[in-house]
Amino acid sequence: MYHILVVDDEARIRTLIRKYAEFEGHEVTEAADGMQAVLLCRSNTYDIIIMDIMMPELDGFSACREIRKITQTPIIMLSARGEEYDRINGFEVGIDDYVVKPFSPKELMLRVDAIMKRVSGKQSADGKKPNEVIELDHGGLKADLTARLVYIDGQRVEMSPKEYDLFFYLLSNRNIALSREKLLCEVWGYDFYGDARTLDTHIKLLRKSLGRYASYIVTLRGVGYRFEGT
Repeated sequence: MYHILVVDDEARIRTLIRKYAEFEGHEVTEAADGMQAVLLCRSNTYDIIIMDIMMPELDGFSACREIRKITQTPIIMLSARGEEYDRINGFEVGIDDYVVKPFSPKELMLRVDAIMKRVSGKQSADGKKPNEVIELDHGGLKADLTARLVYIDGQRVEMSPKEYDLFFYLLSNRNIALSREKLLCEVWGYDFYGDARTLDTHIKLLRKSLGRYASYIVTLRGVGYRFEGT
């Protein structure tokens, strides 16, 4: 059972999510705007947050920035729009997933389960094995997969949680052609019901973070991507 914080200025949306979440045995706390969500996060602990973008007092992006100063609790962002700008902005401020309204409550709960399974898996693996470090280009690009650290030419590179997940998966399967479906299933942890724009957006952000190593991520037209490096 998870304790879910649902943040949306529309009461009917909060009620819909609560109905399905409680049916699956989860506990739900509601917030009607971003400001209330931040205040709740300062005094309470939640397993995952589902938050709308367009809200009074404090929008979802701003609320996420404030929440990230307090906790790394996973966040799923809801939006009535599907523009790339919203996706990029959301992922850059640290959200874990993005769902466009109108959405399927069943799919939303599947995404919640997938994210929580990944979080549990990472926590159970902590401290139980030596750090796995991959170095490319004579150490110019270095990734500590266990500690979730990336260095380019000796400088640490900050990435969003999902960028780390995607990069480490590509890196661990370098020189292998990976289909979009495979990447979405393995990195996002669920069968993706929509289009692949979420993946493409993260690839774009990841290439930006990698700087001069961006070209290591090769687009395979009609297939997916491959990370090339030795």
